[in-house]
Amino acid sequence: MSTVLLRNGRIIDPASGRDERGDLLLRDGVIAAQGHETVDQEIDCSGLIVCPGFIDLHVAVRDPGYEEDETTASATSAALAGGFTTIAALPDTDPPVDNSAAAAYVALQAERAGNCRVLPLGAVTKDRLGNELADLGQLARAGAVGFSDAKSPIASAEIMRRALQYARMFDRPILTHPLDPTLSAEGVMHEGAVSTVLGLRGIPAAAEDIIAGRDVALAELTGGHVHLMTVTTRHAVDQVRRAKAAGLHVTCDVTPHHLALTDDSLQTYSSAYKVMPPLRSREHVDALIAGLKEGVIDAISSDHRPWAAEKKDVELDRAPFGIVGLETLLPIIEESLIAPGHLNWLQLLEKLTVGPARILRKALGTLAEGAVADVTVFDPEARWTIEPRLFRSKSRNSPFAGGSVRGRIRYTLVEGAVRFQQS
Repeated sequence: MSTVLLRNGRIIDPASGRDERGDLLLRDGVIAAQGHETVDQEIDCSGLIVCPGFIDLHVAVRDPGYEEDETTASATSAALAGGFTTIAALPDTDPPVDNSAAAAYVALQAERAGNCRVLPLGAVTKDRLGNELADLGQLARAGAVGFSDAKSPIASAEIMRRALQYARMFDRPILTHPLDPTLSAEGVMHEGAVSTVLGLRGIPAAAEDIIAGRDVALAELTGGHVHLMTVTTRHAVDQVRRAKAAGLHVTCDVTPHHLALTDDSLQTYSSAYKVMPPLRSREHVDALIAGLKEGVIDAISSDHRPWAAEKKDVELDRAPFGIVGLETLLPIIEESLIAPGHLNWLQLLEKLTVGPARILRKALGTLAEGAVADVTVFDPEARWTIEPRLFRSKSRNSPFAGGSVRGRIRYTLVEGAVRFQQS
């Protein structure tokens, strides 16, 4: 094992409220008290921010079954380049992660890749079809940190109720995609003035609001933990706000692209902007920002959904939903939240570190002495141009291609070892 000294950086640890200039010592894979011993590696962090490694609550790794889009090796390499030391892998693979053998495969592939930590999310229902519960107990014992049917909405309230009751036995959250499939069917973008002008079928905000309200009610009924993935509407944020005020175990996250873009982007008819949930109008974006400022929204997730070019670069109505987001998350949220003064770095980094760690019940996301030495070091002032051809992800489907941005990852360390370094 080795000793690494991160010297003269701005150390920000949201878990403790620490924000000060100093040194951070990593010894044998954990955060250590500083001594006078000789170190094996010293990294000058002058002008850089040193913080806990980022944690992503839901990433489409696509392995097994869709290796033309992404593999565990490429997804975890992209995660490191984006400052992530831990990602939770969605079960939307082929076959889906609905049994212990599939969960073990996720762990094995992550170990072989040797990049960042990968935590499996087990499917809520068999084959993610929404009809019959998977064996959540078996999945929990195999290492699943939570349960989700990924982008497949759980339409049945009774199935969702029993899932919450079952998951509560193992102290695991249900990560749900709040969307009414009957209202969203065949829609390609947010339903509103822009979709009307463009002549495109819309997905109303009510499709999200209805299921978010249902799942909040079921959290109250069962005492289970509901996590609403990628909230995008004003009413969904309001429902989470009320749920928290009532003491319910309800959490949620938001994505960078839903903060940075609106449905106006679809005027280009480019499939790069086709995401699920869809990009909303400005009033909804403003509500998301307010929710982050108030602490109603617990985390920011990339919602990384890679697609091979031959699948994504087609007509808008035929293209799949989703973008790659791991490698561009930092600069996009810097532009959306830091530059306008909505949040400071301490507040923002909470949404990427201790916030998601709490949701997953993992002792991560902190720089406390004795904690696992997962550390991200970034330059908040570095200017660069987003070039998808240089991504570590296998896919290039980003709406931010060619953008001039600020904020770049310099080092990502997992258990005290440098796994990524920006040259």
